[in-house]
Amino acid sequence: MTHATLFIQCIVDGMYPEVGEAMVKLFQRLDITMDYPENQTCCGQPSFNSGYRKEAAKAAKHYIETFEDAETIVCPSGSCVSMVRHHYPELFENEPAWKNRAIDVGKRTFELTEYLIDVLKIENTDAYYDGTITYHDSCHLKRYLGVAAQPRALINQVKGATFVEMKDSDTCCGFGGAFSTKYPDISTAMVKEKVKNILDSGADAVVGCDMGCLMNIKGYLNRHNLNVRVMHIAQLLAGQKAGAV
Repeated sequence: MTHATLFIQCIVDGMYPEVGEAMVKLFQRLDITMDYPENQTCCGQPSFNSGYRKEAAKAAKHYIETFEDAETIVCPSGSCVSMVRHHYPELFENEPAWKNRAIDVGKRTFELTEYLIDVLKIENTDAYYDGTITYHDSCHLKRYLGVAAQPRALINQVKGATFVEMKDSDTCCGFGGAFSTKYPDISTAMVKEKVKNILDSGADAVVGCDMGCLMNIKGYLNRHNLNVRVMHIAQLLAGQKAGAV
């Protein structure tokens, strides 16, 4: 029996719980048993990105203590997995014991699509979507984790869907966490260009693997009354044709 421990990042937990629910629905369909440590908190990425290393290390230690007994940890966010896998060891450069624990837990922490394709070798999620889909590559997911083919492989498994690539799919959407609040004009120009590429693709839905990016894109679409559906890949994969079991 395949088992996974869920790490649900802050933005999903606090603002988009439907993404976490979709992930659970998908795992249930794939016969993956789950547990969810209720004492989990932020991975520390906002503090780390803002230069607050002491506070980030405190959050990192809590993550390690919470998840280090888990066999496999799965998260619907490339940026959070990147934080755990790549930046935790940096935080503990002068604390060898914690650094080793960080490296160990990082090896068992996976982004959702990475887990489904690279670990489980899933070839059929039994997902269905009637429409045309394009995909946005989020920065940390592609550049730090090297995950780009995996979500596309899963999208191409979706029955009824047509997949089209947008221009510059791996160009930043302008969110970047605190970047979008510190440099709003630059951020807006970037998301404007991203949305143009989405519209030019002709897709009726844009899919991504990080809710920060998708929130930024959806915000621009809504403010300009543009009718394109925005979905986390967990939501896409959780969908089934009416009447499907």
